Amino acid sequence: MLLNGPKVLGTITPSGNTVVEAVTQASLRDVPGVLPIFARIPVHGTSDPFPDSYDLEGMLRAAELLSHAKPGVILWNGSKGGAIGLEHDRDLARRITAATGIPATTSCLALEAALAAHGPVRIGLVTPYNDAYQAKLIAAFAARGWNVTAEDHLGLSDNLSYAATPREVIAAQAARVAPHCDVLLGWCTNYPVPLIGEECAGKPVWDATLLGLRAALKMIDA
Repeated sequence: MLLNGPKVLGTITPSGNTVVEAVTQASLRDVPGVLPIFARIPVHGTSDPFPDSYDLEGMLRAAELLSHAKPGVILWNGSKGGAIGLEHDRDLARRITAATGIPATTSCLALEAALAAHGPVRIGLVTPYNDAYQAKLIAAFAARGWNVTAEDHLGLSDNLSYAATPREVIAAQAARVAPHCDVLLGWCTNYPVPLIGEECAGKPVWDATLLGLRAALKMIDA
């Protein structure tokens, strides 16, 4: 058990999320010297009191509490920025750093960097979301020039139901989308996409939670 280490990774996650901590801890099991710590903000059930923005007061309070442990980076490991726009994520990261002095990033900023590094790709979007939110997400991606050529969503609204989705259901979604894209993107940090592995039908599988985690690790040179 790692009780302390030279590098601390601070993560903010929604209160109804049961995937981020599990994926982060499992991913860091064989990464020596990195201690993950977590703070939560109120996001649960089917409603969001901030549908087109962030609860900045809650976010900054969570960041402040994480800062007490002197992490090398603070990560918002949430996927909401994909639907509401990256300007919110950039603003959030700036505010966290201004308030704490600690570098910050988000899962959506990590996705932007990954897409920029790989050049134009056809995205196969796999999510648990309902019709309205999936349409909002695809429209926001299109506005950024991100090309979603195939998608599959389950029609769910409660974020606890996202995390409870069986591996075989996600694998079936990926299999339906894979022939029509270059990259499979599982875009929800409370969706256990890592269960299906990092490749499906010869296509790489990108996951919102892992994208954010890897970006944060890079920022602390881990």
